[in-house]
Amino acid sequence: MELRQLYYFVKVANREHVTRAAEELHVAQSAVSRQIHLLEEELGVKLFIPKGRNLQLTHVGKLFLKRAEAIIADLERAIAEIHELTDPENGEVRFGFPHSLGTHLVPTVIAKFRKLHPGVRFHFQQGTYASLVRDVLSGEIDLAFISPLPEKDDLLCGHAVLKEKLLAVLPRHHRLAGEPVIELSQLKDEPFVLFREGYSLRPIVWEACLQAGFTPKIAFEGEETDTIRGLVAAGMGVSLLPEMALEQTGPLMPVKIELKEPVTRTIGIIHRADEPMPLVARVFHKYLLDYFHKEYGPAT
Repeated sequence: MELRQLYYFVKVANREHVTRAAEELHVAQSAVSRQIHLLEEELGVKLFIPKGRNLQLTHVGKLFLKRAEAIIADLERAIAEIHELTDPENGEVRFGFPHSLGTHLVPTVIAKFRKLHPGVRFHFQQGTYASLVRDVLSGEIDLAFISPLPEKDDLLCGHAVLKEKLLAVLPRHHRLAGEPVIELSQLKDEPFVLFREGYSLRPIVWEACLQAGFTPKIAFEGEETDTIRGLVAAGMGVSLLPEMALEQTGPLMPVKIELKEPVTRTIGIIHRADEPMPLVARVFHKYLLDYFHKEYGPAT
């Protein structure tokens, strides 16, 4: 059975006429009649019966029409998806990122990219460090922002794009709120508001505190930057947050203070090493590398 026969059959069934179907298909009437005859021979059934000058589907023909239309629809969807994957201006990018980058960085780069490529669509996935790595490896997403970059892995390609400072964040009434710079050790007796286990900022803050000579006392844990920032502003404790997470202004904002010994995190982009990304994702990936190099310089 050939796909051409299914197309001819569906067209004749919908038009109930070989000549009209042939005209729409831009082929000879005899070619359509022959393919229908071959299809009936292969199936061993009659698909049409004459009705005046037209053709009418038999009961079996009606059943076969439903299946044939479904097959053709699936094929056309597959072709459309392939065209999207290979069209850098009209495809979809499946893009993941941690919650801490969703406030400022991701909206900024997406908005600027879509000015250049307005037809590109995005499917976003937020997650933890582990879930983003898993989703990239499984093919659930094309690429992801991640921090820190994974250790050398033959299954992943990664590029560092930005090194970002973390700032101390304190309630406005805190005794150190007026200081321009503090040492992290000055917060050793304070309750900390931290990300939950599994979020990449938690081990960075934890290790920085250990390096400063103390183990942080956890008062509250959260899953989003806005939550951490809001709890600190409400006086529930202190924390360290990335600079970009503190771009917003408003009535319930903590005080942000530079640390004498800088604490930083490296932000990178990862994708699978063993399978080429769709063309539209490759265009977006190149845009990100160029954007960060231009705006921030090398991530060293």
